[in-house]
Amino acid sequence: MMILCMGLLKSIPDDLYEASAIEGASPWQNLRFITLPLLMRPLAPLLIASFAFNFNNFVLIKLLTGGGPDFIDSDQPAGYTDLLVSFTYRIAFEGGCGNDYGLAAAIATVIFMLVGLLCLIQMRLTRRLQDDSTC
Repeated sequence: MMILCMGLLKSIPDDLYEASAIEGASPWQNLRFITLPLLMRPLAPLLIASFAFNFNNFVLIKLLTGGGPDFIDSDQPAGYTDLLVSFTYRIAFEGGCGNDYGLAAAIATVIFMLVGLLCLIQMRLTRRLQDDSTC
């Protein structure tokens, strides 16, 4: 991600910043109207993929904390460091009163729809940015 961002920043022509300086643009306006629009088009697919990966990053939580420490005086198999994915795993396979596969499947379906919805919103915003920059 950092290498891609550094390469994209280096690929922005200096002429654009020189022209904006002649017009009297502030650094904030340079960022808003030059840098971010030129970064968003190539960076959008990577942002979507990294969001979906980090939203479902089960392995990190399982290896480091196991989702714990658990909430004090709670019946729920949820801990302070649980994500939705690790919470679903704990419901399905580590439940205190048996394995509740139906509830875990329902939560997994909601997670799938939530990630899909957020990716769809991001893709529409990216499409709008592409349409705005072609004018």
